[in-house]
Amino acid sequence: MFLTLGTVGTPERPATDLGFLLHKHPDNAQAFSTSYGTAHVFYPEADARRCTAALLLEVDAVALVRRGKAKGRGGAPDAALAQYVNDRPYAASSLLAVALGNVFSSALRGVCRARPERAAEPLPLRVEVPTLPARGGPDLVRHLFEPLGWTVTAEPVALDAEFPEWGDSRYVRLVLESRTLTLAEALRHLYVLLPVLDDAKHYWVAPDEVDKLLRAGEGWLPGHPEQKLIVSRYLSRRWSLTRQAMERLELVRLAETDDSEVEQIDNAVAQETETEEKPTPLAVLRREAILDALRRSAATRVLDLGCGQGQLVQALLKDPSFTEIVGVDVSMRALTIASRRLGLDRMGERQAARVQLFQGSLSYTDKRLKGYDAAVLSEVVEHVDPPRLPALEYAVFGSARPRTVLVTTPNVEYNVRWETLPAGRPRHGDHRFEWTREEFRAWAGAVAGRHGYDVEFGPVGADDPEVGPPTQMAVFTLAAKEAKAA
Repeated sequence: MFLTLGTVGTPERPATDLGFLLHKHPDNAQAFSTSYGTAHVFYPEADARRCTAALLLEVDAVALVRRGKAKGRGGAPDAALAQYVNDRPYAASSLLAVALGNVFSSALRGVCRARPERAAEPLPLRVEVPTLPARGGPDLVRHLFEPLGWTVTAEPVALDAEFPEWGDSRYVRLVLESRTLTLAEALRHLYVLLPVLDDAKHYWVAPDEVDKLLRAGEGWLPGHPEQKLIVSRYLSRRWSLTRQAMERLELVRLAETDDSEVEQIDNAVAQETETEEKPTPLAVLRREAILDALRRSAATRVLDLGCGQGQLVQALLKDPSFTEIVGVDVSMRALTIASRRLGLDRMGERQAARVQLFQGSLSYTDKRLKGYDAAVLSEVVEHVDPPRLPALEYAVFGSARPRTVLVTTPNVEYNVRWETLPAGRPRHGDHRFEWTREEFRAWAGAVAGRHGYDVEFGPVGADDPEVGPPTQMAVFTLAAKEAKAA
């Protein structure tokens, strides 16, 4: 992946000032480690008349698969071949945009202590990207860059020069030239529009991407004629994030029209209503109760059995006292979502060493589950067919035998308090059963007796005096004699 950024100068304003603006000395070739390879910065030419900086991103294809769960260009998770046969190492994409933001972060913000006046003034700039995927063709490239003050040359790349009858590929050779933009403006255009033209991102798009987009788009995105397309593609067509970004951009536009601040426009809701307390969701209360119980047990190595989309794993990672966290689920789709939620593809090595996700069924013994301090079955048992419960019981309590086991499950008696839940209907369509408090205590007590555990019970959520709490929790602790034997 390759990009060059050049300028021309005069004896009074030498082109080598570009080195100060980019915070990279023209005499040095530098290398920067990224999550997916190495970014190299060097200067093919550097004198008073002409100066060109080059960014070469050398992608580690194996790291891309291991950490990014690469799926070609947005392919299905089972498209295994696309993980290895794709254009990621060669064509400009979000990988290059991220490297651009990391390597030239100060220049992207317009910060240059050595040449502050040069950072604030327009430069004669030339940007060249030899291979750029353009979903929409050269016309879209021009529609995106020309309104920003660029002169655009977008030459289609033939599928095969020896077979012109095959036509053009979806790649272009891009050359951008301008004399009206600052270096920071140019870099922000590239940071946003390279992944927009690629129409794919190599990482999970989280809500903080809206803030990144608005920061990089400040001053040009609110009035861009292709604003909606840019926002939608940059946010990977996530509808909720796109709507949020468009609403914030509209506030910016209105503020500019009225020559006022955004805060003055966005004042329709009284301040006191913003601070009103909202009820804490039951899922949050459940995670807090589990975390509290795990801390009391002094567990450091924890299994989340039936981890689903990784909400509890994410909460455990925030507490450094949990040194090893393993999420297990039978659903590969759930594990894929959990991986994205946790940001495993861009997680630091030390943090990544604390967490594992793997596929497994709780109906079968699994030697990978042995030796842990604690195991959590949060809202899991009710999804198991009753005839399969003995198999789950043995796999967890008989084979894995962690020192502590936490089990949470709905309290069916509380269902009458859910106004929107029809009488006799379970809380979730996949629930095989829902226990009363007495039924849960009977099951937990029998399990504890068969496998040498002591068990205590506690409520999760408000404990209604008539029907009990919405969720019930059992804390199994390996009896002292059994623990010593183990």
